Amino acid sequence: MRAARLVRESRVRHGLNQEALARRAGTSQGQISKIERGVVSPSVSTLERLLAVMGERLEVAAVPGPRPNASVRELRRDYEELSLEDRIAQQAALSEALTALASPPEET
Repeated sequence: MRAARLVRESRVRHGLNQEALARRAGTSQGQISKIERGVVSPSVSTLERLLAVMGERLEVAAVPGPRPNASVRELRRDYEELSLEDRIAQQAALSEALTALASPPEET
């Protein structure tokens, strides 16, 4: 999920406007607006701080991806070695990425 969407959805879920979130996080409403519109990309520490003031935490995980120059046979073997849950998560992530690429840019 993109940082802009993550911040906006969290803020709305907690019933905050941009000004209230900015006040809690010690920043400006304009900066929150830029983040939510994707004009600026917040650092991980800024994203953690914004979520923390809303009572949430950021979790980052590294997941195995395809190896560069891997053959189709190697890719298939790697896929077949994944658990069912990992296969589903990988397919969901791919679906989300392809949907985002096919969709028009978000307007604010």
